[in-house]
Amino acid sequence: IDRIRYIVSSYLRCRLKKIEKFTAQVLEEEANRKDDDPSRLSPEEFAFAREYSSNLEGHIQHLALRHMPQNLQALNNKQTAPRPNLDKYVFLRVNVATDGVLVEEETLDTGEEIVDLEKGDQHIMRYKPMMSLVNSGAVSLI
Repeated sequence: IDRIRYIVSSYLRCRLKKIEKFTAQVLEEEANRKDDDPSRLSPEEFAFAREYSSNLEGHIQHLALRHMPQNLQALNNKQTAPRPNLDKYVFLRVNVATDGVLVEEETLDTGEEIVDLEKGDQHIMRYKPMMSLVNSGAVSLI
């Protein structure tokens, strides 16, 4: 039981760390999400992200921005916030067989790479080409 508790708490710490690092991106995606799309965050995680963002902005305002000229006091999260690297490799499991998935676009050095994904297969691939399949549920991150 201790091992399971450790794994779950480690997983939750990792999620909170990512939410803290990419708060602006997470809140923007949640705001742009359609009502019929499932949320990627639990209600508690969403509340944490909002509160963290509010606290961070208040801290930066109190610490630095109030001492700057008026024209530099605006905090634009879209330009300054870090964005996740979508070209990182992820482990994934195929839930629905999908043919003709474009994994690599054509470049000067290589041609385009297209693969067929069979149900139950596991792969290591870049996240960006798989993003739409993850959102649709055709593949799951593991």
